[in-house]
Amino acid sequence: MRRGGELKAVCTFGKPASNSLCIGVCGKEFSSQVYELNRLCRTDDLKEPLSKFVAWCLRQLKCLNWIIVSYSDTAMNHHGYIYQACNFIYTGATKQRTDLYVPNGKHSRHYKKEEQGKYRKVRSSKHRYIYFCTSNRKLKKLWQENLKYEICEFPKGDNSNYILGEYLKNQLILL
Repeated sequence: MRRGGELKAVCTFGKPASNSLCIGVCGKEFSSQVYELNRLCRTDDLKEPLSKFVAWCLRQLKCLNWIIVSYSDTAMNHHGYIYQACNFIYTGATKQRTDLYVPNGKHSRHYKKEEQGKYRKVRSSKHRYIYFCTSNRKLKKLWQENLKYEICEFPKGDNSNYILGEYLKNQLILL
């Protein structure tokens, strides 16, 4: 989103890194249609609600017939109010887990286990939201019938903003 020639907000979409997530949403038959809203950020001086911007983005994508998955991070005290305002379906929270920790900050899957050290890094639980992004009512109904996740009540609580890059300082656990 641009205002006065300046970039004020960005929303990006892409294929999820996890093929099992793509299959797990509505089954293998629809896995190729699963995409992730993977980044949403704005400048501090943006006055419009981000939900209006996300809703506009979703309207632009309806012709692609995508199933959109997105997450809000519990560690950042987010509950997904933007997704709730855009009529996403809430399907519960992921489990907190740990990943192998590599001291130089690169991803653990690029190294052999013996190169990764003896620590694990905490990956917080995330609220999971799904949106059927299509103008085809029959397709939307078919996706709804094939949804593999239970539909849950929206989570509530106080949200807080955070500064990009200050995301959870290394929380390490000794193996």
